[in-house]
Amino acid sequence: MGRHIPGQGLSQHTEDANFSRFMGILDPSGRVTRATACGMMQLREFARSIVESETLEGKLVAPPEDWIDTEPGEPLLLFAPGRSSRLKILPATEVKVPAMVGLRDKNQRPRILHAMANHELQAIELFAWAILAFPNTPASFRKGLLGILVEEQRHFRLYQERVEANGIGFGDLGVTGYFWNRAGAIRSPIEFSCVMGLTFENANLDFAREFAAEARAIEDFETASAIDVIHHDEIGHVAFGWQWLEHWKDPKASMWDAYLANTAKPLGPGRARGKTFDATDRRKAGLSEEFIQNLERTTPKAPGGLKRNRS
Repeated sequence: MGRHIPGQGLSQHTEDANFSRFMGILDPSGRVTRATACGMMQLREFARSIVESETLEGKLVAPPEDWIDTEPGEPLLLFAPGRSSRLKILPATEVKVPAMVGLRDKNQRPRILHAMANHELQAIELFAWAILAFPNTPASFRKGLLGILVEEQRHFRLYQERVEANGIGFGDLGVTGYFWNRAGAIRSPIEFSCVMGLTFENANLDFAREFAAEARAIEDFETASAIDVIHHDEIGHVAFGWQWLEHWKDPKASMWDAYLANTAKPLGPGRARGKTFDATDRRKAGLSEEFIQNLERTTPKAPGGLKRNRS
C-alpha cells in the first residue's frame, strides 16, 4: 500500500456556475459571516481566518468542500496568531511542562497532554501561515498544506479529548509559542518544508512512539490509541516535506546537504530526532538511506540546545 500524502482527496471546485449558493465562514473573532463569491471561498481567505481567529472554534473550522485557489494574492507574513486572553502565548519561562515520564503521575499527566495539544494548535496555525506566506507555489504544494492542516486539526481534537478526560479543559493552563518563535526565520517554502516536515514532524516519528509507550505502561490505552493515529499521519507529513525538498533543492546538492542549508540554527538534525530512533518509519516516508544514517548518527538535542540522552 502506498504511503498517504496529505492533500489527496480534498475537493477543489473551479466551475462557478455549479456553486452559486451562500456559504457560512468565520471571521477572525470566530463569528459566522456570509460569503457570496459564487458560494466558493478562496483558500487564502480560509487560511487567514484560521491564523487570525481569536477563538478555538475558529481554529478548528473545516475548510469548505468547494474552496478555490484562483486568487492566492501577494505573500502575507503574519508574525503572531490571533488568540483570546485564555490562549495567549506566554514565555517558556512561565510554562513548565514535565518530562514524558510524568505521565505516570496523575497530577502531571494533564499538563503533558495540554502541552501536546498546544503543539498541534500551533501546527494548525503554521500550515495556514504557509498558505499565506507562499502564494506563488505549485497548486499541489498548497493543497498538501491544507491537507496537513486538516489532519493537525484532528490531532488537536484527539489530544483535547484526553486533556478533558484528565479533568481540565484546553486553555486552563498556559501555552507557549515554540513553533511560532521559529516562523520569523522561515523565508522560503523549501525552508518551511525543512523546518516543519523534516525537523518537527520528523522528530515526532520518534516522540510519538516514545509517548505511546509511556501511555501503555500506565495502561492509558485511550491516550496510546490517539497517539497511534497521530503517529501514522506524521509519516505522511514527513513524506510531504521530503518530496518538496527534493523538488526545490539544487540538483547538485545531496538531500542531506540541502536540508542543512535550509534549516537555520538552533534547529537542525539534532532537533529532527528523539532519544530513540525509528529508521523504519523514515523509510516509509521515503527518506533515503544516506539521510537516515546521517540523522541516526546525529546527537539528539532538546529545544534549549542541550543534548538528549540516547536510549
